[in-house]
Amino acid sequence: MPGFFFPHNNMTELNGKDDCKLGESKIHKKKQKAFGADLKNYLKSMVPHIESGIKTSSSRNVMLSAEEVIQWSQSLEKLLASQSGQSVFREFLKSEFSEENIEFWLACEDYKKTKSDHLHGKAERIYEEFVQSDAIKQINIDYQMREATAKRAQDPTHTSFDEAQKMVYILMERDSYPRFLKSRAYLNLLNQLQTSTSR
Repeated sequence: MPGFFFPHNNMTELNGKDDCKLGESKIHKKKQKAFGADLKNYLKSMVPHIESGIKTSSSRNVMLSAEEVIQWSQSLEKLLASQSGQSVFREFLKSEFSEENIEFWLACEDYKKTKSDHLHGKAERIYEEFVQSDAIKQINIDYQMREATAKRAQDPTHTSFDEAQKMVYILMERDSYPRFLKSRAYLNLLNQLQTSTSR
């Protein structure tokens, strides 16, 4: 079990539960700031340069327009149809510790395009990573759905994960997506793009 790192030179400075809570809250704030900084840097890299696209970590030129970012607010479907939208939304979900939802949704989209002779291996990986009750990135689905998906994954077809994927999509649409649209990350990105195009 990993230990906590306390930014104190002397561990005797931490006396009793109050000091431990203080130390833990500082760590939590640092994690939140780190997530915020990562998201901010990512969004900065997504904002187009005046003359050319900024290279992202995948070394592709990505030009984002204010128009495209506005379209993301029309529906979750439009947001997920955009590669840039997926990336920005994923970073937002990471900041909320719920990135397993979009990762599962994307894994299902990829799974549907899989050749039939590779379905079994991919179905097993998706089930182990996201569906089984002790999965590392366990998605939030009810017991009946988990059981039904487990059965379908044992004899996989291209639609084995459709019901679970739909449930996760609805969860994101009702919960995370509205918060994303009100988030500083989204609003700042939109504002920066609108400012750069009005120059």
